[in-house]
Amino acid sequence: MADVKDLQPYEANIAGLVSILEDFRQTMPNPIVFKVAAYRAEAFENVSQGDAVYSRASDGKVGKAVANATVDEATVAGFAETTQTAGQVVRVIVSGQVAAGTQTLDAGDLFFLSGSSAGSITKTPPTTAG
Repeated sequence: MADVKDLQPYEANIAGLVSILEDFRQTMPNPIVFKVAAYRAEAFENVSQGDAVYSRASDGKVGKAVANATVDEATVAGFAETTQTAGQVVRVIVSGQVAAGTQTLDAGDLFFLSGSSAGSITKTPPTTAG
């Protein structure tokens, strides 16, 4: 396993996400649970630790993902590592262990993006189309 990260420093946008995923693919062919892969992006709204976030296509900024919204807003880019306010840079974890914030998560369970609470995930599968 190589530990060279050719694409660092990562940009604070969608290009940063792609770069970290490419470095992750090249340097960790057999993912290890305690390894964390993340990128940094500016938050366009307040996010809390453990929130599921999406990356806005227009500028690469991140905000809370929600299932009953547009395709972009329902596509999770990762989870916020810490609580940040709008305009601050947040580290978005895309692989590895994530602090759950206020949510209770059990390893091995299936999780779904909430349609009623932006940034939250749930063990309850969706009941509506889309």
